Parts: sequence; structure tokens; C-alpha cells
Amino acid sequence: MTEGLDELLDLLDLEQIEQNFFRGESRSALVPRVFGGQVAAQALVAAGRTVPEDRLAHSLHAYFLRAGDPGAPIVYQVDRIRDGRSFTTRRVVAVQHGQPIFHLSASFQTDEEGLEHQDDMPAAPDPETLPTAAEMLPRHLPEDVARRLIEARAAVDLRYADVPPWGSVGEPREARSQVWFRTNGKLADDPLLHVCLATYVSDMTLLDSVLLAHGRGGWAVGDVVGASLDHAMWFHRPFRADEWLLYDQESPSASGGRGLGQARIYTQDGKLAISVIQEGVVRVPRRD
Repeated sequence: MTEGLDELLDLLDLEQIEQNFFRGESRSALVPRVFGGQVAAQALVAAGRTVPEDRLAHSLHAYFLRAGDPGAPIVYQVDRIRDGRSFTTRRVVAVQHGQPIFHLSASFQTDEEGLEHQDDMPAAPDPETLPTAAEMLPRHLPEDVARRLIEARAAVDLRYADVPPWGSVGEPREARSQVWFRTNGKLADDPLLHVCLATYVSDMTLLDSVLLAHGRGGWAVGDVVGASLDHAMWFHRPFRADEWLLYDQESPSASGGRGLGQARIYTQDGKLAISVIQEGVVRVPRRD
């Protein structure tokens, strides 16, 4: 296990400070605010710790309300909305400096047999043939930006199937992108942990397809400014976040200073594991 993954697992190991109250630390991301995927993953950890182990997360719906302060802890308050025979619902509010910065609703379900179907996995290159972040990012970004981005993503082995937005600035192309990802090290056999790690990664690249449609490089090069607004995930089938997962992403729309990304995450053997939708602020700086 790498140092980066160790640090991330420490961030997800929340301190319980009272019944239904948890506290988490945070760290800076590429921009001077808490990375949204970290807050979402920590909130899901908090919710999951109030749920019986035999109930697995099957969906979450979240809103990013305020930018998080990386220099202050985050308190997560869990509201036990419902404990039914098959489903359990939790609501979590993340608070910093006395104000809510994030709101999440999550649903958990006991294991059941039922109808089965899924869309086929799209074609994608073998992840082992693709360059690592340490190999790709310095080709397209200034040295200091590449280094900071590599450090921010040190817990994850994330490989682009094609040139990322900052590698094709000024060249609009199809509003679709693919990345393979897995954690940089093995994880314990805890289904909640794997779901939380996938939640963490899901906020890293989902709006890339919005940028590609307009030939914008994104936050790494500063030709757009933006932030996540809301995020929804559905967990369809078991998966491991320490094994390769294909994140197939596209953007059907951008308007009003907002961009929509939608995606499906497949296991390497073709099982549809997760569906994701996110809307974010995507604004062109005034100087443009």
C-alpha cells in the first residue's frame, strides 16, 4: 500500500464524537478548498457506520453547498431517517464553522435476488497499456501543476484512455472521456470501504467531458472556473475499488454556466457496477 492511499484511508477513518456525530480531517486539493469527493466519501462513511453491516449502500444523492476549508475539521451529523425491513435511509449534513457545507442522502439495502440485465460495457483499451499519471501529466502541464495534481491523486492509479482536456486545449471534440482507475494498493474486504473509495474518485474527472466539447483545459490550466453542485450515484453490483474499473463519461448538456456529466463504471470483466450523474458550475473567466 502506498503512502498516498494510507493518508486517504486515514481521512476516511472518522472519529465518533457522539452518537450520530462524526469528525473528519481534510486536506487541500489542487484548488484551495476541500476536494468534493473527500467530503462525499466521508459523509458516506458516517452514514454507513450507523447501518447494520448486512445492508449495503445502493444509492446516494448529494448537494455541495459551500466550499470546504481544508484547514478545519468537518463535523458530520447523521439523521437516522428510516430503518425498514429491507431498506435503511440516512441523511448526513457536513458542517464547518457552524455552517452546512454539504448534504447527503444515502440508502442501504439487504441482499436480494431479482431481475438482472445491463447495458454492455463499451470498448476501451487495456489499462495496463496506458500511461500512468506520473508519465502523462508532465507531457501536458507545467511542472508545478503536474506535481500538485499527481500528489492530490496519489491514492489512486488513474489512467486516461485518451488525451485529457488539458492536453487538447483549443480543440473541441466529442463530449466523452474514459479513464481506468484503482487504488494504489489493496483494500480490506469491507464493501462500504470500496463504495466510499469509488465515491471519492467519482468526483475527479466526471466534468472532463464538458470541457472536451469546448476545447477547454479546465481547472488545471485555469481557462474555466467551476465547482461541483450536486452528485448522484447508484451502486448496482459488487465491485472492488482496488481492481481496475472503467469510468465511461459523457456530457449531454451545458448551459447557464452549468455543465452536466453522466457516467457508468464497469468492472474489468464487463459488469456494470455504478451509474453516476453530476452537475457543476463551469464558467469561462471574464478575461475570455
